[in-house]
Amino acid sequence: MILMIKRFAGVPDRLVTWLAAGLLSLTLTGCGYNDIQSADEATKSAWSEVVNQYQRRSDLIPNLVNTVKGYADQEKEVLVRVTEARSRVGQVRVDPSDEGSLRQFESAQREMGSALSRLLVVAENYPQLKSDQNFRDLQAQLEGTENRITVARKRYIESIERHNVLVRQFPVNLTAMVFGYKAKPQFSVDNEREISVAPKVDFGGAAKDGSGAAAPSGPASDRPAANSPASGASPRRD
Repeated sequence: MILMIKRFAGVPDRLVTWLAAGLLSLTLTGCGYNDIQSADEATKSAWSEVVNQYQRRSDLIPNLVNTVKGYADQEKEVLVRVTEARSRVGQVRVDPSDEGSLRQFESAQREMGSALSRLLVVAENYPQLKSDQNFRDLQAQLEGTENRITVARKRYIESIERHNVLVRQFPVNLTAMVFGYKAKPQFSVDNEREISVAPKVDFGGAAKDGSGAAAPSGPASDRPAANSPASGASPRRD
């Protein structure tokens, strides 16, 4: 139509270009193209925050390991596991659009969290370590980071859900098909409750009974070993 107007009415080329751009913009807006772009960028931004918070946790580990080593150098196995888990996390080159790559990243991060939990359980057996100000500061930073990871994962999962719903809805799904936009793989969690609210992580607070008083603790020989199933693989979440 625009070419016909140009041919018969002598419309300048610049005006024809503007009219064509405006018509194309209206067409893409109406078919959901711009919405797809917004949703896609939102998922990328949310993923960047997930990676940022996991990196923050990884950056805390060298100082945490060195602090524990200063008081409990004999716990070499646990210290080595944490260091190796951190190394494996650093070797993963994750592509969030690839389901296999995403699963590998999830697995490495879960292993990292499990190794950290064992390290913190071991620290319970060393009162001087627990009272060290540097160790307490690292615990507080780690606790805050775990909460941030939970929030970042939740936001990413929600952004992926919005994107996937959009590209599957009619008539936007037709636009997505034309431009090659597909549903993205979701970031799975072991426990759905973990993504519903940022948990309150306690890395060594005394257990309390229903009245709020600290419950008596038995001798060290009665407590579960650091690597035993009874000790738990994850920090306690209230």
